[in-house]
Amino acid sequence: MPFNFDAPVNRSNSDSIRWDRYAGGDVLPLWVADMDFQSPPCVINALAERVQHGVFGYTHATDSLRSEIARYLEVHYGWEVDPDWIVILPSVVSGLYTAVRRLTTQLEYVLVPQPVYHHLRLACSEGPRPYTEIPLELENDRWVLPWQTLDSFCQANTKLALLCNPQNPGGTIYTKTELLQFANFCEAHDLLICSDEIHAGLVLDNDARHIPIASLDQRISMRTVTLMSLNKVFNFPGIGLAWAIAENPRLRSAMQTDLHRTIADPGLMAYTATIAALQDGEPWRQALLSYLRGNRDYVAERIQAMPLLKAARVEASYLAWIDCNALQCADPHALFLASGLALSPGAQFNAPQFVRLNFGTQRALLEQAMDRMALALASIKK
Repeated sequence: MPFNFDAPVNRSNSDSIRWDRYAGGDVLPLWVADMDFQSPPCVINALAERVQHGVFGYTHATDSLRSEIARYLEVHYGWEVDPDWIVILPSVVSGLYTAVRRLTTQLEYVLVPQPVYHHLRLACSEGPRPYTEIPLELENDRWVLPWQTLDSFCQANTKLALLCNPQNPGGTIYTKTELLQFANFCEAHDLLICSDEIHAGLVLDNDARHIPIASLDQRISMRTVTLMSLNKVFNFPGIGLAWAIAENPRLRSAMQTDLHRTIADPGLMAYTATIAALQDGEPWRQALLSYLRGNRDYVAERIQAMPLLKAARVEASYLAWIDCNALQCADPHALFLASGLALSPGAQFNAPQFVRLNFGTQRALLEQAMDRMALALASIKK
């Protein structure tokens, strides 16, 4: 079945965070990480059927949902998960905050990669928990952890290591060798692991695959909480649902502590959308990956033609992490915004000389965005 990702979708007046911020101005908003495509027909149809039922009472996660998730993980990642290991959450973000608060004390340190999705860092600062950032290194056009110096970032009272794989904003998919190296480091220092793997279904390279770190070995699994969701992949974060996977009963219990109290259950429509995507969304996902791959390559080609910008290869996600250091500009985000292009500021990821571009949009819109980026660069040469 063909899917038309070039079809324009008007998101104005739809209460979109991304589009509403610059409403009324001539600005292309390619910042917040949701896509400009309609969700798969299977999801839309399932939601429509649920609406037609007309009763929206209290609901719950069924055993069949956990079984479907376990089946999905085995099919896509070769990971055998007992459905009982799965804790249903409203979002990966809530899982991050819970993991930091419930797996550490206020005196124990957390390791956080840098740059990284800002909620990994905020989960620590708002815990509050002391944390140490591990600066990523650009190696063979990939953003990776500094494997040779990892030990230097670990203190005697470090308890938890946060991982983001695929990496946001860098777009790296960690290899089996790299994941084993990180896991061995954590085992040597007796660290727990919380792995944010929300972009797992967005691997763009045909010769690469996502490997959940907990799937490598039971000894690793027993010290790991894995956070996943289909919200990003199937583009329904506004009604989304997530889950934590913890083989270790103690870690699993910790992830359940705040549920039904300060952390609400997912809504009725979130269950409906997730089940539909799990069961019938694969053809759409494959078509999406093909389209995003083309967008990724187009952005890379355009940036390569702009000598003052650099971007490492995006192996996964729909996010390009763009190095603006050569611009010698105090605020690259403001520079591009002045030319009508809104990107995520690098300061959000503790890297102010970078910007993050969301290419999960129609090609025609992306072409306009790259033209505006070139216009912004031309303006600083005058």
